[in-house]
Amino acid sequence: MGRGLVCSVGRMQADGRVLLRDVTVRYGRRIALEAVSGEFVSGSLTAVVGANGAGKSTLLAAIAGVVRLADGVVSCAARQRLAYLPQLTAIDRDYPLTVLELITLGGWREFGAFRSPGTALRARAGAVAEAVGLAGRLGRPIGEISVGELQRTLFARLILQDAAVILLDEPFAAVDAQTISVLLDQVTRWHQEGRTVIAVLHDLDLVQARFPSTLVLARRCVAWGKTEVALPAMAA
Repeated sequence: MGRGLVCSVGRMQADGRVLLRDVTVRYGRRIALEAVSGEFVSGSLTAVVGANGAGKSTLLAAIAGVVRLADGVVSCAARQRLAYLPQLTAIDRDYPLTVLELITLGGWREFGAFRSPGTALRARAGAVAEAVGLAGRLGRPIGEISVGELQRTLFARLILQDAAVILLDEPFAAVDAQTISVLLDQVTRWHQEGRTVIAVLHDLDLVQARFPSTLVLARRCVAWGKTEVALPAMAA
């Protein structure tokens, strides 16, 4: 089996399908993910569940292309329109950015490394901030806002990215119930818009209530399909 990442990017109305073939990831001698194969259908909304150390975060990192595959292939037609939100613990809150600046980075492709964001992009950033309840916090440094507000900020950045494939690693961890409700509504909107959303989650009641598809991992694929069929494998 060849090793690597295959991406055939078409026009902007990219297919959001993600195909895995025997995907294996190792950290030194430890196998974090072993021979996972399957397909996230374009426009699907899928929860990834499993015990700690099951390879859930590693799977998302493999799809995003931020970890090297030991074997197998990830095929993603929409590679240039993929958005990846790692766990909050991976975010450097000491970096000197305001809420507005962090959100605006979602439109980075519009201004690049050597130009400032334009007026239209800043206006859109303000609009998505309002959509997630951050209109009054735009000038605050990200190190001075709450965990829930930071997650709202990161979701606003994702909205601005206008991605076809959205990867969320424990997006509702350590945030308040009101924030979870706001973010869940946004996940539902993405699904209704036909975007492919893949989320690592621990709350199985939430998975059962809001996610139509589920992948159960234990380094290998244990079950993958409709939630009502796949989720019971967690108890096996």
